[in-house]
Amino acid sequence: MITTSLSNLFSRDLDRLKAEVTSYESDRVFWSVAKEISNSAGNLTIHLIGNLNHFIGAILGNTGYLRDREAEFNDKNIKRKLLLEQIDEIKAIIETTLSGLSDTDLQQTYPINIRKEGMSVEQFLLHLYGHLNYHLGQINYHRRLINEC
Repeated sequence: MITTSLSNLFSRDLDRLKAEVTSYESDRVFWSVAKEISNSAGNLTIHLIGNLNHFIGAILGNTGYLRDREAEFNDKNIKRKLLLEQIDEIKAIIETTLSGLSDTDLQQTYPINIRKEGMSVEQFLLHLYGHLNYHLGQINYHRRLINEC
């Protein structure tokens, strides 16, 4: 079933996110911006955690998570250790939530319409996986670029 594959992929790439977070030489560098880079790796990490907690945890898993998207880009200087713990928590939430979805659930329309056209739950999960990797790539590039400054 695709939920097992997606769960494995989310887990693998959230582990990659953890590796990126720990690869920064300091918290200061992790939270820094320079030149035309408007988002720090810290804010992108918070954004990914919030996005997955909201769209998978709260909407599909009924966890009760309340998202504060504005804070995802405005909060600063949260310890990387706390963010690493939150990444582990969202990994568990994703695994639990996806394991509870049936093939019928996957074909239903995702409960929130963020585009003009609706998407199935399966399509939206694929969208979320792409979103994770888009920002993971940004964080990787940020780390390599900012560590040189």
